[in-house]
Amino acid sequence: MTTRTSDWPGVRPEVVAEVVAGLSARLQKRLDGAAAKLAERPVVREGDEWRVEVDEETVLVLHAPGGVVTGEADVRCGCLLAPACVHRAAAVTLCPLAEPEPAVGPGPASGSASEPEPGGGTATAATETAATETAAESVDRSSPTPLTAVEFEAVRHLHQAAAAVLAAGVSGAGAVSQAELLRAAHRARLAGLHRAAAAAVTVVTRVRAARSGAPDHRLVDLVAGLRELLGLTTALAAGAAPVVELRGTARQAYREEGGLRLYGLFAEPVLTATHAGAVSWAVDANGRLSTIAEVMPHDDAAAAAPQAVGAGNRTVRLGDAALSHREFSRAGLAVQGATRSTGGRLGAGASVRAVRATGTAWTAEPATRLWSEPAPAQVARALAAQELPYESRPAGSDLLFLDVTLLGTAPTGPGGTPQLLARCTAGAPASGPAGGPLGGPVVVLRPAHEHPDLPFRANLALLATTPGLRLRVIGRLERADRPELRLLAIGTPPDDPGPLSRPVERAGRVNLGLERLQTADLAAPATASAAQADPAAAPAAEPADASTAETAQPTAQPTAPAPGSVPYGPPVHVLGRRVEQTVTTGRHALASGEASAAADRALLRAAGLVTAAELLDGLRAAAAHRQRDVFGRIVTDDHETFATAWLTAASYTEELATALCAAAWSEEGAAGV
Repeated sequence: MTTRTSDWPGVRPEVVAEVVAGLSARLQKRLDGAAAKLAERPVVREGDEWRVEVDEETVLVLHAPGGVVTGEADVRCGCLLAPACVHRAAAVTLCPLAEPEPAVGPGPASGSASEPEPGGGTATAATETAATETAAESVDRSSPTPLTAVEFEAVRHLHQAAAAVLAAGVSGAGAVSQAELLRAAHRARLAGLHRAAAAAVTVVTRVRAARSGAPDHRLVDLVAGLRELLGLTTALAAGAAPVVELRGTARQAYREEGGLRLYGLFAEPVLTATHAGAVSWAVDANGRLSTIAEVMPHDDAAAAAPQAVGAGNRTVRLGDAALSHREFSRAGLAVQGATRSTGGRLGAGASVRAVRATGTAWTAEPATRLWSEPAPAQVARALAAQELPYESRPAGSDLLFLDVTLLGTAPTGPGGTPQLLARCTAGAPASGPAGGPLGGPVVVLRPAHEHPDLPFRANLALLATTPGLRLRVIGRLERADRPELRLLAIGTPPDDPGPLSRPVERAGRVNLGLERLQTADLAAPATASAAQADPAAAPAAEPADASTAETAQPTAQPTAPAPGSVPYGPPVHVLGRRVEQTVTTGRHALASGEASAAADRALLRAAGLVTAAELLDGLRAAAAHRQRDVFGRIVTDDHETFATAWLTAASYTEELATALCAAAWSEEGAAGV
C-alpha cells in the first residue's frame, strides 16, 4: 500500500557523514541549496522504501527497514553522477538522525529501539540507549585511566568540529559542517567515547531544528548542548578524572531488584522530532521513583501528538500486567524478578513477572513522603542532578512535588506576558515577613510541553479561571531567576477532597498531558476568602461557556501588582545574551562597536558582576582576533581560542543561573517575593 507522508525516514549519523564525505568540494558548496529544493518534492512511501522524484527522469530511493537508513548503499539515485551525487547527500541531510546501534551486546528486552528522555522536545537526539538485562561489570572509578592515542585523536577531531560549528553559528553551520561533526562523533563512538559522541549527535539534531524553524527548537537547549560537548572534549583532552564517567557507556546496565511493590503516580506524553509515546511514573515502598515507557518512532509529524496521547491507553509492558499507562497512574503493580537501571527505568525481560495491585492516594504512604520535603531542598536536589550525565541521574531528580494555591494570572517576566501563578503552601511559616500572610514562594506554572495538540495548554487555561483552588501538583523544574514549574499532573491536597475527586475513577488526580479537564471538574472555590488569605490572589476572567474554557488563554490581570511582575535581579542576561548570539550567528556576532561593548561592560560592573564583564571582554577579544600571514591575509584557524573563551563564559552563565534559581526558591528569596 502506497501512502504519502511529509516526513523522511530516520538515518544513522555515520551514514550522513559517509555520503556527504563522498561529494566533491564543488558539490559540497551546492549541498544546502540542493537540500532546500529536495525538501519541496513530495515523498512517497512504499513499505520500507521512500521514493522521491527529483525530476522527470531521476528517482531517489531510500531503503529504510524499520524506518531507519542503516547503510550508505541504502540510498540510491538514478542520476548519472550517482553514487557521488548531491541528491543522495541532500536526502540524508533532510532525514532525522536516529540513534546509532550499539556495537556489541544483546538488544532490548522491551522491543523498543530507544527511548527519548521524558520531558518532550528539549532532548531530541540524546535518546536513552536500550540496556542489557544483566548487571554492569564493576569498574574501579577511583583510579583514572588515561586516554589512548586513538581516543585522544578522536577527542581532538570532535573538539575541532564542534568549535567550527560554534564559530559558524546556526546560520553558517550547513550540511557540510554538520556532517563533519557527525563523522567526528562516529570516530569517537568507535573509540569508546560514547558520551561525547551522543552529545555531538544531539548538537547536530538541535542545529537542524534551529535552521528549519522546528516548533520544538529552543535556543537554550542548543547552547546547553554545545556547552556540554565542548566541556566534555576539553575535560577528556586534559585528562580530567574520572575518565571512566567522561567516556560513558554504550549500554545502560540493569541491576537485579527482586520483588517490588509499585504504586502509580502519574503518566506523561513523550513527544520529540522522531519519537512519540508515554511514560508512567511509579513509587515503591522505599520512596524511590521508577519509569515504564511506551515510546516508538513516528513517521508523520502531524500524527505524532495524537500518537503520544494515544499511547496512554496502551498496555504497560511489564510482565503479565493488563492495564494501560493511564490506569497504572492510579493503580499499582506487584513485580517479581524486577530489574532497574540507574536512571530508574524498569526492565521488561522474559524473567520479569508483574500483576495488577491496588494503588495509593497521593496523600497516603508511600507517595505522600514525596511532598514532605521542603521546596528549597527539592530544588537543590534537581539542580545538583543536572550536573550529572543523563544516564546517571536518579529517576525523577528534576521533578518537584508541591502543595499550592492558585492565584490567577498576572503579567510576569521581562515581556510582561500573563502567566498562571500559584503560591506554595506546604511547609510554609505561620506568617510571612512582618506578620504577613501565610505562604511560600510564588511559582509561575507553565505547560510541560508547548505543542498545541497536547492537552497541557488547554488544561492550564482552565486552571487559570479558578483562583483560590488548592492543589497537590507534580511538575518539572524550569531553571530561571524566579520560581517556575512545568506542570505535569494535579491532585487533591491533604484534608481536602476537592473537586478533583469527581469522577471517582480519576482517584483525585489528573494527568495533564493525557487527559482534558472540564469546567465541571473544578468546583468554584471560595475566591473571596482566598483573596483575604493572600492579597496576591485575584480572580481571572471566566470564559463565556464551557466549550471555550479549554481553549481560552489566561489573559486576565489581577487588580493589584502580582509577585514577579516587577523586574528584579542582576543583569545576567547581558553576558547570557552574547553567549546565545554567538550560537545563533557565529563569532562575528560579537563584532559590534566599542560603544555597545562599553555599555555592556558598564552595566555588568555597576551590578557588581566584575567577572562577567571580564569574561565578556575576553570573548569579544577572542572573536575579533584572527591570525594573518605575512601578506596580511586571514589564516584559517581551528577556533581553539575562541571556543575556550565561549565555553568559559557559557559555564559561568550556567553556574550563575543555577545559583539564582536556588536563591529564588529559598526562604530568603520567598520572603522577598
